[in-house]
Amino acid sequence: MWLGIIGALIMVYPNLVYIPWHMEWPCVQEHLWLYWSFHVFRFCYFFLFFILIYRLNTVKAWSLGKRLVYGLGASVVTYGLFALISDSLSDYGVYDRIGTTLILKFVALYGLGATTGHISVLKEEQTRMATEVEQLRAENLQSQYAALAGQINPHFFFNSLSGISSLVRSGDNKRTLDYIEELSDVFRYTLQSSNKGMVPLNEELAFTESFRYVLEVRYAGKLTFDIQIDNQQKTNYMLPVLTLLPIIENVIVHNCIDSAHSMKVSIGINEHGELVVSNPIYPKQQQPVTNGIGLKNLANRLRLMSGRELRVENNGNRFTVYIPMKN
Repeated sequence: MWLGIIGALIMVYPNLVYIPWHMEWPCVQEHLWLYWSFHVFRFCYFFLFFILIYRLNTVKAWSLGKRLVYGLGASVVTYGLFALISDSLSDYGVYDRIGTTLILKFVALYGLGATTGHISVLKEEQTRMATEVEQLRAENLQSQYAALAGQINPHFFFNSLSGISSLVRSGDNKRTLDYIEELSDVFRYTLQSSNKGMVPLNEELAFTESFRYVLEVRYAGKLTFDIQIDNQQKTNYMLPVLTLLPIIENVIVHNCIDSAHSMKVSIGINEHGELVVSNPIYPKQQQPVTNGIGLKNLANRLRLMSGRELRVENNGNRFTVYIPMKN
């Protein structure tokens, strides 16, 4: 609209410049109301012509060539109509010179309308593509959450049932109830993860505490966690849901955990605001065949959601993962 107003003002400016000279004509003095009315009509006509060309060049169902041709045809028709009206009023002093000057006005306004219309189509297409990319990104994250949730596999489920069975046989009712409650929290958090994106660090650590309890029962105290994070840090930082699950699973899958190899997983925050998860390396005699999807999946999610990279260090003695967080 503003471009149309500006364009129309530019088109009528040459006519406005000559108003003082035209006022001396007797025909103008006799039909003064018509003279001023035609200036308003001329402005409105050029404004509507611009809007017409703009609209024709924003019809997405047409190709660019078709839009330009239809716009050119509309320009010829509107030029002819304006010339006819102007010529019929020439006796009243409102005549526009029908020729090169008027043609150039229509050509200039046609070019402005066609260009802005095409730019509008390109911008709308860009917005649409950006929306589709964002939708695909969200769908990708959703599928990744589902994949992460699936990492608590049937083996973990059956091992958990075995843990319940052993606790029941020991007759330790309190510990059995605590185990069932913590296991329920693990599955509840996992199932609800598909509805979450970024979560406070304290939620991830609460999940880790429940997961830790289940694992410590399973490994009879040979797997422990040392979490050195204060309460303020737990609420200040955000990270993607189920960030710690694949890291903990990675520790269990690739390391030997027994009486001779007690595993302690250390979790803290460094000076760069990264969550640091570190563990000693006790390689199994026969390494499991895995596709490494857990950490790769986590790295992709972190890249998408925070624009930062997951860092992994392995010096042969310790395996350390650096997880970027949002403050």
